[in-house]
Amino acid sequence: MRSCRVMPPLLLLLWAGLLCPALAEPTTERFTLAAGCFWSVEMAFQRAPGVISTRVGYAGGTVAEPSYEDVTTGRTGHTESVEVTFDPAAVSLGELLRLFWAIHNPTDGKCQGNDCGSQYRTAIFYHGEAQKRVIDASIAEWEAAHPSAGPIATELSASPPARFWAAEGYHQQYLELRGQDASKGSLAPIQCYGDRGPIKKMDKPDIAAVLQKDL
Repeated sequence: MRSCRVMPPLLLLLWAGLLCPALAEPTTERFTLAAGCFWSVEMAFQRAPGVISTRVGYAGGTVAEPSYEDVTTGRTGHTESVEVTFDPAAVSLGELLRLFWAIHNPTDGKCQGNDCGSQYRTAIFYHGEAQKRVIDASIAEWEAAHPSAGPIATELSASPPARFWAAEGYHQQYLELRGQDASKGSLAPIQCYGDRGPIKKMDKPDIAAVLQKDL
């Protein structure tokens, strides 16, 4: 009579992954947003629990493969953007949108602080109609909670066709590579231009509720 062999845990995991890839590969989502200079916006989302990766770039324009110099002219139609990849089991799109509204002024479609022009406009480039429904509900919730602020001016577009073009390498994780704290849950102020420019305060209740929800 043959005895049953117990499969080692590592082999069991490999076997499960081969038969059912969904068990081996975590489900992720992406969405792309714009809220002024992309350096500080990226750092804010780097700190969010459940965010797996970020990259900065240009979206919403009409010119293929634009350079930073092209975009700064304001003539390509692009806005400085951040593509966020996240684990929806760890953080919801609704929670990330609450962070998005809290770190900029979504009622101003032309300027964010000292940054003015179409390349700094507020925007969300959603990936699918399910995301669009969550965004619409979040906008309604924000406007109901801030009746005196005016309507949200954030531009909404599907992505694609609003293609995202990754920015040059030296822009990626710019503030983290220059010593600012990108750790999960950090509420440290963000120096928007690295060693100069405005300081984004991150200890506001709406921001802390997202960044420190699991801490």
